[in-house]
Amino acid sequence: MEFLSFLATFVVLRLSLSRTTFAVLDTIRPSEFMSDNTTLVSREGLFELGFFTPAISKNRFLGIRYKNISVQTAVWVANRCEPIDDSSGSLTIDDTGNLVLYGQNKRVVWSTNSSKQAQEPLVQLLDNGNLVLRDEKDENTDNYLWESFDYPTDTMLPGMKLGWDLRRGLNRRLSSWKSSDDPCDGDFTYGIELDEPHHTYPQLFIRNGSAKLFREGPWDGISFSGAFNTLSYPWYGSDYEFVHNDDEVYFTYSVNSTSMILRIVLGKRIEYKEWREEDKIWHSYYTIPGDQCDYYGICGANSECGSNEVNKPICQCLEGFKPKNQENWKVMHWSEGCVRNGSVSCDDKEKDVFLGFSDLKVPNAQYIWANKSMNLHECNAKCLSNCSCMAYGFEVSDCVLWFGDLFDIRQAPYGRQDVYIRIPFSATAPKLFDEKERTDRNHKFKVERAVIIIAIIVGLAVGLIILIGFYIHRRRRHYCH
Repeated sequence: MEFLSFLATFVVLRLSLSRTTFAVLDTIRPSEFMSDNTTLVSREGLFELGFFTPAISKNRFLGIRYKNISVQTAVWVANRCEPIDDSSGSLTIDDTGNLVLYGQNKRVVWSTNSSKQAQEPLVQLLDNGNLVLRDEKDENTDNYLWESFDYPTDTMLPGMKLGWDLRRGLNRRLSSWKSSDDPCDGDFTYGIELDEPHHTYPQLFIRNGSAKLFREGPWDGISFSGAFNTLSYPWYGSDYEFVHNDDEVYFTYSVNSTSMILRIVLGKRIEYKEWREEDKIWHSYYTIPGDQCDYYGICGANSECGSNEVNKPICQCLEGFKPKNQENWKVMHWSEGCVRNGSVSCDDKEKDVFLGFSDLKVPNAQYIWANKSMNLHECNAKCLSNCSCMAYGFEVSDCVLWFGDLFDIRQAPYGRQDVYIRIPFSATAPKLFDEKERTDRNHKFKVERAVIIIAIIVGLAVGLIILIGFYIHRRRRHYCH
């Protein structure tokens, strides 16, 4: 009996040591536990799920990180706001088929919330960094009952969707860490916001609390437009996609090479990063906000940001507008923005005009109307017929009308969209008159110059004829003598 007891103890100890030393499993099944000193590793060894302690913290968190990167980088955290203060954490599948994280005294620290119960639940860590709960009886291995990609923390990995599943009412967005040693939700968020109720014009925002920090320009078929940098530049080995239909609205990206390790991470700003193995660092290729004009609405209403002229402020009122507070504007306090020089007109005889602007980040779409079936001429007429319409434009294939004050416009070399801004007839008529007067004055000046030049030429010609006549007369007199 003593020998059998010794043998049993040896086997248990051996299994425990082997599980601690060799982290080769990528799945958890019911009745299996993953303790604090073990990990799950994805099949190709790219990611691992395990407990970690960030920075100078003493707390333990369950997270997904890169397996073979020397700099510990967590890309997802389960119990980000519910730390475990010792090594008692364990992970298992409970009786309802959900994945559950226990802390000290079997306290539930975190769990999945699948409404469907699997016949044979299975948790698996995939090679794209996604932790999934599925039914092992289901032949469709992509039919997930729950997945970590639906609940991102501060990091977006290739293949992850940032945005909305409208069927489930699920909004996937990034939220920053509170600090380097506290992964709980910080102040900054990054996600797609929808205009209600039609979801016609989704926009990507970085927010600091409730305040808008940065707004991406609309998707132009290639990338999001209007930033200081361009999204299509940073990663030559990656592809971007924006999906907008009745079921989903999301942004995603993919990589063309398995050797590239890329991630998008949110701190006080968004950074697109690539791991450089030779330097053992995360290299940031693209950062937003990128310059002063990227910050939301820095110039106030009805203005544009981004003057390239020397000794000229970065904020300028749009054509047909003037500073609301001239004194503040002079000292570069631009928050009050600009107001119209005159009132818009709906008179058929004195129609307002639209000035076209290229290479702009189009205005914020807080109050917009959009239509997919109109052409440019019809879009113009629609805006002109409504006295409240401030501007119109075409975003990919949509006619878009803007109402109310125009916010967050900037000069952008990668704007790729034209905006037509309404200018009151009363503001343009004097300009047209001045232009006609200037043209007439220039024409008169040109005529006067032409007359003078012709007179000079005629005078020179007459003088030359006289000289030639005098010379001939002298020659004849010489021969006569």
